[in-house]
Amino acid sequence: MGETIRLTSRFDGFEFEAYHAKPTDARRGGLLLIQEIFGVTDHIRELCDGFAEDGYETIAPAFYDRLERGFAADYSPEAIQKGVQHSQATPWEQVVGDAQAAIDALQAPVFVTGYCWGGAATWLVACRGMGVAAASAFYGRRISELVDETPRCPTILHFGKADASIPMEKVDEMREKHPDLPIYLYEAGHGFNSDRRADYHPDSARLGRLRTLQLFALNGAGRSEI
Repeated sequence: MGETIRLTSRFDGFEFEAYHAKPTDARRGGLLLIQEIFGVTDHIRELCDGFAEDGYETIAPAFYDRLERGFAADYSPEAIQKGVQHSQATPWEQVVGDAQAAIDALQAPVFVTGYCWGGAATWLVACRGMGVAAASAFYGRRISELVDETPRCPTILHFGKADASIPMEKVDEMREKHPDLPIYLYEAGHGFNSDRRADYHPDSARLGRLRTLQLFALNGAGRSEI
């Protein structure tokens, strides 16, 4: 359904690729969808296509293009390690600049969602990005690095109760820092939204998606002709 486009980062002027999926019917809004550590994979493109079917013009930037053009890893231990290395070599300031380029390319209202590394990046964009109507972050382990920052827009967080990489103490810290922030817990582990991962939990994935779409609907998503 989608196509590859090029965007220019607001951070350093770097030109990078992004997957772009347009709705085929009435448009509800724009959506920045942020990848896991694995890059813009088939799974990420499928998520973009799914949101486009729901009426959201969706862009998924290739945040690792400076390190490796077209990076899309599988789920082997070697690929996971490489994805972790790429994520650690990608500064948050750069992420904000790349994300802003995608936001600016979309017509308001613009929403943000992301998974894993992208969950933390979603939190970051909600805190520092301009022109974001609402954000929905899934199992962002590195949110704990950014917990002292405050979102500028309505934001919700999703975590699996059995996620070994995100102890409940970290989630409790987020609650203490942001007592009014909706945090949803699921009977699942890390990566429960991805049907490519061992922790995939269909019921939790459906519920998380429903809550995300409800958040968007409450914060400006509407229907207009393309």
